[in-house]
Amino acid sequence: MYEEFFQFTARPFSKTPDPGFLYESPGHAEALARLELAVEDRELALLLGDVGSGKTTLTRALIDRLGETVTPVLLTNPKLTPVQLLRIFGERLGLSPLPKNRMELQERLSDRLYQLHEQGKPVVLVIDEAQLIPGKATFDEIRLITNFQLDDTNLLTVILAGQPELAGRLARPAYEALAQRIGLTCRLGPLDRAETARYVAHRLQVAGAAKNPFTEEALNALHRFSAGVPRLLNSIAHGALIDAFSRDDTAVGPQHVESAARERIETRGPRGSSTGEVRH
Repeated sequence: MYEEFFQFTARPFSKTPDPGFLYESPGHAEALARLELAVEDRELALLLGDVGSGKTTLTRALIDRLGETVTPVLLTNPKLTPVQLLRIFGERLGLSPLPKNRMELQERLSDRLYQLHEQGKPVVLVIDEAQLIPGKATFDEIRLITNFQLDDTNLLTVILAGQPELAGRLARPAYEALAQRIGLTCRLGPLDRAETARYVAHRLQVAGAAKNPFTEEALNALHRFSAGVPRLLNSIAHGALIDAFSRDDTAVGPQHVESAARERIETRGPRGSSTGEVRH
C-alpha cells in the first residue's frame, strides 16, 4: 500500500506480534530478562500488563531468544477444563495416542517432560490471556503440573501472561496454593513520550526506512492519542501513514495522526474493542 511510497521494505506497524519488531523499552527489557531467569530456574512466572501493552510480543520474543535450548508450548486460548488443558499440552508435546484417563495422562506428561529434560530441551509452557482461565479447577491443574520435578530441579517453566486482574484473582485465599508457587512477577506499563519516539524510530528502522517521516508534532500527537500503549501506537501510526499516503504527503504530521485516531475511535471505540483485533 504505502511501503513503496515511503520506501519501506515492510509495514512498520503491523498488528501481528512479530518479535522481530520488539522495542525493548527499559520496562520491556527488564521483563524479558526476568522471564529468561524464570526459564533458567524453571519457575512459575506472571507477566502482567494492560490490553495492548506488548505481552504477546514479549513472550514470542522470549521463545525466539531461547531458540532450540527449550521446547516451547504456547496456549493462546486458555478457556479450558483441566482435562482439556492436559490433553492440549500433551498433544503439543507429541503424545499419541492420548489416554482418556486423567491420572494416566498426567503420568504420560510427567514421563515426556522427563524425557525432554534428559535431551536438554526442557519445556516452557506459556499461557497467554491467562485472565480468561475459566475456573479454580483449571488453575489447580496448572499448579499440579508444576509438581513435575526431580529432587533438584523442576521439569518445566510455566509463564502466565495476562491482564492486571489476573494478579487480583490469584491474591484470593482460594488460590493461595498456586500463588505460593509464583517465583517472579513482571509488569508492563505504557511508554512515556521519549520512549514513544524511540518505539516509532525502532519499528521504522526494522521496516527498512531510510528516514523517519513522522514530525515531532506528529510524535506528540501519537503519544497523546495512544497514551503510550504499543497496540494503539501501531494502529494510529499505521492509519496516519495511510492518510499521508492518500494525500501524497511525504511527511506525517499531527493532522494525519489526528485523522487516524478519529477514524479508529469511530470504527472501533476508544479502547480498540473490535473482536477481530490481534493481541500484542
